[in-house]
Amino acid sequence: MSDSDKLPTIQSLQGIDSVPHTLSYEQKSEVAFDKEIPDEQASQLTLQTHLSEAPDGGLRAWLSVFATALVTFSTFGFSNSWGVFQAYYEENLLPHTPPSTIAWIGSTQSALTYLPSLATGRLFDLGYFKIPFFAASCILVACTFLTAECTQFWQFFLIQGVGQGACSGFLFSPALVVISQWFFKKRGLALSITALGAATGSIIFPVAAQNLLPLIGFRWTVRIFGFILMAAMGMANIFLKRRLPPVNARGGLFNLKAFRNKAYSVYCLSGVMILLGLYTELTYISVSAVEIGVSKDFAFYLISIANAASIFGRVSSGLLADRIGALNTMALFTTISVITTTIWPFAKDKSQLIAIVVIHGFSIGAYISIYSVPAVAMGEMEDAGRRVGMFMSIIGFGNIAGTPISGAIRTATGGFAGAGYFSGGSIMFGVVLLFVAKYFHFGRLGGK
Repeated sequence: MSDSDKLPTIQSLQGIDSVPHTLSYEQKSEVAFDKEIPDEQASQLTLQTHLSEAPDGGLRAWLSVFATALVTFSTFGFSNSWGVFQAYYEENLLPHTPPSTIAWIGSTQSALTYLPSLATGRLFDLGYFKIPFFAASCILVACTFLTAECTQFWQFFLIQGVGQGACSGFLFSPALVVISQWFFKKRGLALSITALGAATGSIIFPVAAQNLLPLIGFRWTVRIFGFILMAAMGMANIFLKRRLPPVNARGGLFNLKAFRNKAYSVYCLSGVMILLGLYTELTYISVSAVEIGVSKDFAFYLISIANAASIFGRVSSGLLADRIGALNTMALFTTISVITTTIWPFAKDKSQLIAIVVIHGFSIGAYISIYSVPAVAMGEMEDAGRRVGMFMSIIGFGNIAGTPISGAIRTATGGFAGAGYFSGGSIMFGVVLLFVAKYFHFGRLGGK
């Protein structure tokens, strides 16, 4: 599982059932999108032979990497900045709405980035890529502009939570699948570069919000975000090109036989438990900082600091997973997240908060970058796309429920300590399940 050809987190995402075609390389690059699926005979050729033909470079390949970085910038980069919106909504736009209720907006937006993975992967297999991708891009931008006009909770929930979240889900997975078609030996490097887009967005949007909100207000701040997303997704639609034609992938959306594998079933459960608590700190860190006397101006920057630290976690975890294995790497980094999530409510001043968010951002960046690698190894490669798609869809339920539950605990207890215990305990239980999954997979706790 630690081999470099198994490292790519999204080679597994629904596009790798593609096969070699009799066209030349340049002709394959020009294959039209959304066309009829190739015949059954073509789909029976071996996957490994097909992947070995990946050019691992060239102008079009690296432009696709750039385009995918823009996609992660516009999807995860924006949704990971939710903590800024949570704090602003609590204090200004929705002051009479419970924090746990407001949190449903952000958790829904984040979860829907995962939940459509299974469906979008299947559509990609069948050749439906460019048209859904362009439509989702347009709706994502439109929802951003509409968010500026919202004034009530239900409006924010539908537009920002459901609308932007669902569009992000239709953009994220297919974009990363395209990278697996262009890169094989250098896929780890390519995916690391695309992950930097999410981290960059997670830094830029909070900092921009902090500086723009006092100057031009909420509406024009969000409209500027809309123009940024319009430019980013416009370039992504131009430069993102799939290399291979669609294939006749057998079966439907689900492969329930995958759950006969105990390791895979336990691994899915561990993902739900980890995501149940992983984003609590980033969601409420700005609010908690203000409560202990940190200025509002600086509190917004804590999210950017955490996301900047995640850059190093994303890159280093991939390199470390090559050496000690993905499950071992995830368990190590996520255990650190347990500690930071539990002690965060007890921070007394700015310096302590900064130290905690830096370590926390570094640790969660690791889990997010490689969580699909074990799912690839827990079954046949021919079914890896659906298997990882099911995994991502399942863990999305942990994501959608985590921050609202923590918010409800905060409301009931009057502080964040209870939320920290709940979130830290959930992550810790998920780490224990990682070791259980590892035991079922390898037959022992050793190995990688």
